[in-house]
Formats: sequence, structure tokens, C-alpha cells
Amino acid sequence: MESFFTLLHVVMAIINFSSTNGTFCSLQGEPAYPQLSKDGDFIVGGIFPFHRTWEFTDMSYTVKPSPLKCTSVDFRTFQFSQSLIFAIEEINNSSSLLPGVSLGYKIYDTCTSTAMGVRMAMALVNGNENSTLNEQCTKTAQVQAIIGETQSPVSMAIAKSVGPFSIPLVSIYAFLSILLLNCLSDKSKYPSFLRTIPSDYYQSRALAEMVKQFGWTWVGAIRRDDDYGNGGMATFTDAAEQLGVCLEYSLPFLKTYSQEKMLRIIQQIKSSTSRVIVVFVTYWDLEILLHVFNEHNITGYQWVGSEGWISDSTVARLDKHKILQGAIGVAIPKTTVSGLKEFILDINPLKSAGSAIFTEFWEALFKCKHTVVNHVENTTMCTGKEKLSEMENEFTDMTLMPIFNNVYKGVYAVAHTLHGLLACIYGKVLCSFKCCNIHIILFCQFAEHLKRVRFETKDGEEVYFDKNGDPVAKYEIINWQTIEDQHEFVTVGLYDSSFPAHNRLLIEMASITWARNANQVPVSVCSESCPPGTRKAVQKGKPVCCFDCIPCAEGEISNMTDSIKCEQCYQDYWSNQHRNECVKKETEFLSFEETMGILLTAVSIIGTFITIIIAIIFFRHKNTPIVKANNSELSFLLLLSLALCFLCSLTFIGRPSEWSCVLRHTAFGITFVLCISCVLGKTIVVLMAFRATLPGSNVMKWFGAPQQRLSVLAFTLIQVLICVLWLTTSPPFPFKNLKHYKEKIILECQLGSAIGFWAVLGYIGLLALLCFILAFLARKLPDKFNEAKFITFSMLIFCAVWITFIPAYVSSPGKFTVAVEIFAILASSFGLLFCIFLPKCYIIILKPEMNTKKQIMSKVNIPKLEKKVFFGYYFAFKHLAYITKKYIKIIVKQFLRHQVIYLKLFKCISFQGGSF
Repeated sequence: MESFFTLLHVVMAIINFSSTNGTFCSLQGEPAYPQLSKDGDFIVGGIFPFHRTWEFTDMSYTVKPSPLKCTSVDFRTFQFSQSLIFAIEEINNSSSLLPGVSLGYKIYDTCTSTAMGVRMAMALVNGNENSTLNEQCTKTAQVQAIIGETQSPVSMAIAKSVGPFSIPLVSIYAFLSILLLNCLSDKSKYPSFLRTIPSDYYQSRALAEMVKQFGWTWVGAIRRDDDYGNGGMATFTDAAEQLGVCLEYSLPFLKTYSQEKMLRIIQQIKSSTSRVIVVFVTYWDLEILLHVFNEHNITGYQWVGSEGWISDSTVARLDKHKILQGAIGVAIPKTTVSGLKEFILDINPLKSAGSAIFTEFWEALFKCKHTVVNHVENTTMCTGKEKLSEMENEFTDMTLMPIFNNVYKGVYAVAHTLHGLLACIYGKVLCSFKCCNIHIILFCQFAEHLKRVRFETKDGEEVYFDKNGDPVAKYEIINWQTIEDQHEFVTVGLYDSSFPAHNRLLIEMASITWARNANQVPVSVCSESCPPGTRKAVQKGKPVCCFDCIPCAEGEISNMTDSIKCEQCYQDYWSNQHRNECVKKETEFLSFEETMGILLTAVSIIGTFITIIIAIIFFRHKNTPIVKANNSELSFLLLLSLALCFLCSLTFIGRPSEWSCVLRHTAFGITFVLCISCVLGKTIVVLMAFRATLPGSNVMKWFGAPQQRLSVLAFTLIQVLICVLWLTTSPPFPFKNLKHYKEKIILECQLGSAIGFWAVLGYIGLLALLCFILAFLARKLPDKFNEAKFITFSMLIFCAVWITFIPAYVSSPGKFTVAVEIFAILASSFGLLFCIFLPKCYIIILKPEMNTKKQIMSKVNIPKLEKKVFFGYYFAFKHLAYITKKYIKIIVKQFLRHQVIYLKLFKCISFQGGSF
């Protein structure tokens, strides 16, 4: 800014120097005259495209090109110019705003040409229309601001031209977004540009949010191939991508396109799968497109329109085949300016006599001629008495009143700024602006103060500009509905950028009529929505809106439609069958309610009852020889320990808890040691009894009843000590095993210290092996009822069961691990019970004649039943050994192939607690 002021001072010095030397101004080139003008103390400039196009001139560069010849009068723009004139007339008649000061205007035509627009802007800045002036070149331009232009490209060129002179350009219809290069909201490039229409940044975002709200994720687009269309579509595309909306195609269009290019557009639309088309063009572009669409039967599409055409009545009238039926888009909110409609419709040729543009307008409006050239036949003469009230065309249509209001607000913003500055200069009112002389105001201060102006119109609308020179963006959502065979613009929603992002768009869905007069929202997607329980997977080489629906993996869910990823369930939860909800994992443990638990409980109780019955039988026959001969005291203690073994299996059933985890392993370890200790004691007694029968032997006195009790107690105390150390260092505890099954939780007892568990089990195995060896040595002792044989078989069964238990325990999953352990306890307990006590019960109950001292001491052969029992045990053991051998082979084979069992066993031995 400092460099600008320095340059300004240099220019002023040169001008002053020239004036002192009597230099006069000479206009270079053809003069530019305003189409409409009026003198005043201060001039408001106007630049509008009164014509839609122009005729090309000779561009051979051999002769000087003639001025552009503008053609095709635009009635809309003429309405804009009348809005400017109305506002100035109203201000001049006001006693409160700029009293004693008159405003004039100079309105130029750009013919929609950028070059013409810059030329007219320079004419306004220069302020001199004559080719030779009889005054010095120190005269400053009277124009304070320029109202216009309607097109962004022309506005950009004008803003760059007048910016260095600090003359503000207030556009009424230039949307160009802040996102684009050289955008109009960039104050570093366009410091004096302002506008009374919102930037298309918000318009494009509103369209994108609207498309998303309707569920359209796959849309096509047609855009005007200039800064307006390309810029608006770029903003729309950026916002749409953020919202998950994809463009199948984006086709550029200009009215100058060849027939070949137009056919390409039609072919692209017909070959596409999207049923929604976003159209970012002006209303005169759509006039051409409608004709092409009708020729090629482009119907049934849902059109989404920009502000440039969605509320234009001319387009609605041209759509005779209802191609745009159900179109929806954003438009500037409807508004009224009191008296403006009457002012526009009250114009007549007499008010602007001598104005060429007015004459041309009047002739085009009423299709008449003021003067007949060469007496052309069938020519209607203009009388000047034609009435607009009897016409129905673009000019009499007031649907663009919001744009008229933009012109009105722009003029009033200039007037309010001028009013404040003049009051400050002449001291009529106190003002917050920095006071300075009139020349500085005209050259530099006016634009800065215009940016800060804030006022209310007579209809109560507040007007101000933000830091980018833009107003607050507010739009109405317009829907084209057919009423009595005519298109009507029905407001079905609002968009306000001043609201929070999630509340900016409000639409009444029930009020909308869609394409083909349907009541249901059209569907336009590349891929159908992914239901809950699935996630989107983008198809290779296609936009993100084209995807496949992949079911969520086990343990993952998606509980919303079109989820881009599946969420992992928390540790204690698992996905349901539909993968749309995390449900609490099923907990698995061996319970009393399930079949396996019931069977094992029943077997345990049956074993206990059998043990009790045998104990009762032995108690009732305690004085018989067979009970006395087999050490009745150890027999009763053994029966008690077996009953406890059967009962301790019940502690393994049910939900694991702290007390049950501690009880099950300690009770198992102690009761089994007590049981094996009794068997070991009985075995030693048999051996000692045989030794005592030898001459001179005095062994029995060293292993009498006290010693037997003491040995049982000592062996049991060792196990108790091991259990106490185990429970003290690292006791078993309830544990949720989440690794074995993903979909359920195994409730089990973690062993705590693996050393403690295997020490308890190893001690039991050591006693059982010792008992087996001693019983095996005594198996051939010459005794009719040699108990050592039965102990040998019982220990064989015991060892076989527990050797088989180890690999089965390691490889069994979940609750079956506990079931295997219970089975081992019950099987080994039944083996001891039946092998040791069943033969005796048989003699006591079925063969009482053999339960005598004579029969016990005799050395006759074993009865047939005993032989049957013996061979039955033998073959049972042999079959069990065969099964065990086969099972171990299978385990070894699996170990060599997969090494799974080996790894689990290794983990078990490596102090992992025995749970997998």
C-alpha cells in the first residue's frame, strides 16, 4: 500500500507540473459514451451487459478494427439498470441520506465482452468523453464506485483495472469462489472489489450438502466452460468428495460449441449410470441445452441447478416438454424492494428520449421500429404509447427481484459511505473514520470505508461486507413443480452459512416433487449401500463411490450403513451372526446343568455310594477272616480316601471361583496321596507278612499298626507340605481364557505355579510307581487270596489312566480339559475300588463258606470265579494298554506333522500354568 501512495504522489506531481505548463488533455482512440446517464454532484458508475453477444469485426490487422457491434438485447440486464436508476432517484429524494447532495449515474454496456468491460471501466475512471478538452488534465473522475458486472470473468478484469485507482467495484452477480486462482475474494489481488451476492463457494457447498442429504453419491455434471462454471464445479467437487459423493463425469459447455461437441455431451449422458445431473451454467446456456435435450430425448433425469438458472422464469417457459420437471437447486432468497416493480414497469420512451439503448430496447420489447428504413413492408411503427402492463415477457417478469435488490443494496452502500465521509469532512456529525481532505477521499479513502459500511434498508434488511468483501450467504432451496401445466418455483428449504455446519441446510422432504412427478427420492448410486455388518471395499480403478460390500471378519462389527471399516469388539465381546452388534461372549465351563456335567456328577456320586456300601459291608463283616487278613484298618482308611477321591471330582464341575480353584487341586492331590499311601501300606504289609513266616524273622514288629498309621501320615504330610508351598507362592486362580476360542470365553482355573501342579502330580505318580513295584514283587507269594495281585492290577490301571491323561489333558480344548481330569480321577478311583475290594465283597456276600480261617490258610487252587476275575482284569488291562499305545502313536504322528501337541506340552512344562 505504501508503494501505491508513493506512485500516487508521483502521478499527482506530474499532473501539477503539466498544468503549470498549460498542457491540455487529448483523448486517444474512440470516445466511449454511456448508454444511460444523469449528472450529479457525485457519479455512480454502472457496467452491465445490455447485449448478450456481438458481431466479429475485421481482425486482419491490415486496417483499424471498427468498434464491436453489440447484438441481442438482454431484457434482464435492462431491469438491473433500472434498479440502479431507481435507487439513485430514491436517494436524491431522501431528506436523511445525502441531503443537499445529488447523485448522478453513467451506465455502460459491455456486450458480455471482457475487453469492452475494461474499456468502459477506463471511461468511467477517466471521466472525459470528448476527444479534445478545453481544460487541464488535473480533473479527477467524478465516479465514486462502479456497480456491476454480472459475470465473474469481466468483473475480474474490471476489478484489476480500477483497483490501482482505489475505485471500488460492487458486483451484483459475480459468484467466483475464493478457492480459485485470482479469485475475486482475494483482497491481495482485488483490494477494491466487493459484491452484494454471496460467493459461489457457499453455493457449491450447499449443492454438495443437498446432494448428500438426498443420498445421491453418483452424479453427473454439466458446467459452463469459463471461470463461473469451472470454478463453481471445482468447489462443488471438492465439497462433494469430502461428503462421499462422486462425479461420474463433468462436461464443459459453451453456447459456441460445435455440433460434434454437443453430440459428445449427449452420448456421455446416455451412456452414464447416474440419474442425477448437477448443472452449473447460466440461464442463457440452458436455453440452448434445453433444445438439444429435447432433440435427443434426454428425459427422466433429476436436475440439480445452480443459482444461475434454477429460479429463472424464462427457462421455465422454454421447458415446454417438462425436461426439467422436479429440478431442485439453490437460489437467492426472495425479497421485495418497495416501489421498484412499479418503477420498472412505468418506463416509457419519453423518459429517455435520445437514448440509443432505450430505443433499441423498446423496439425489441414491442417488435416495432421508431423509424422505417427504405420503407420495409410489414414493419410496425413504435408510437410511444405501448403499455408494459399489457406485455408478458422477460422484462415484465419480476422473479429476479433478489438480483434487483442486490443492485439496490450496492447503490445504497455507496450512498451511506459517501454520507459518512462527507459528514466527517464538513464536521456535521462525529465519525469514527479518519478525517481528511476531499481529494484523498476521492482517490483512496472511499473504498476502505465502503468495506466497513453497515446499514439497514428501508425494508429492514441489514447490509454489510465481511473481510473478503462478501455478504453472508443465504439461499433458498427451490423445487420445480408443475401446477396447471406450468412450472412453479416452490421453496422447500433454506441454507444459511452463518449457522453451524450441521444446521446450515434445512429441507422439507415431504414438499418436494421429483423427476417424472414422482414422490419418492430418485436413486443415483454407483453401488448399493452396504448394510450393517459389512464394510465398503473400493473397486480397483474406480471412484470411491463404486465399491463392494465385504462382510466383517469374526469379532468385528459395523453398526451403520456404508461403514468404511469394521470395528473390533472389546475383549469380552464377540460379533453376532449378522456382524452388526457386539454381544457378550458365551462363557464356557463344565457346569452341573449340561449333559456331560450331569453324567460325571452321577458317576462321581455312584462311585461314592458304592464305596460307602463296600465300607458298610466290611464294617458288618469286620470280624470275618477275609477282612482281618487284609488289614481292616488300612482298608477302611482306603475306602474313606476313595470316597473323598470320588467327591473331590465334584469340585472340578461348576463356575471356577477362587475357593473352588484352590480346593479342587489341593483336595485332589491330598486325597489321592492318602489313597495311594494306604495301598502302599497294604502292599508293604503283605511283603512283611510273608517275611514274618520265615524262620527267625522278626519283621512284623517293625511294621505293625502304629508304623502303618505313621507311614500313611508321613506320606500324606509330604503332599500337604507341597500343596502349602504351592498355595503360598502362586496358588491357582480363576482365569478367562480368550485365546483358545475367539467367539467364547473359557472359564478355567489357571494353575498359578506349574511347578506346584506337576510336583503334586509327580509325587502321586512316584508313590503309585513304588506301590506297583512292591505289589509286582509280591504277586506270586503263596497265598490263596494274595492281595498283591489285585494291587498290581489296580496300580496298572492307575498308571495307565494317568499316563494317558497327560497328552489328553494337554490337547483337550476348553471344558473338555476339566472333563479329562475328572475322568482320570474317576477311572483311577474305580480301578482301585474294584480291583482291591470287589473280589473280597464277592467272597463275603456270595461265598460265605469260603470266609473261614481254614479256607484262608489253605493252599488249594484258586477257584474258577477267581480265575475269571483274574483273567477279566488281565484282558481289561491288556485292552487298555492297547488303546493307550494306539493313542500315543496318534499323538506322536500329530507331533511329527504339525508339532501342535509338542508346543502345547512345551508351554505347559515351561510354567504357563497348563492352560492353552
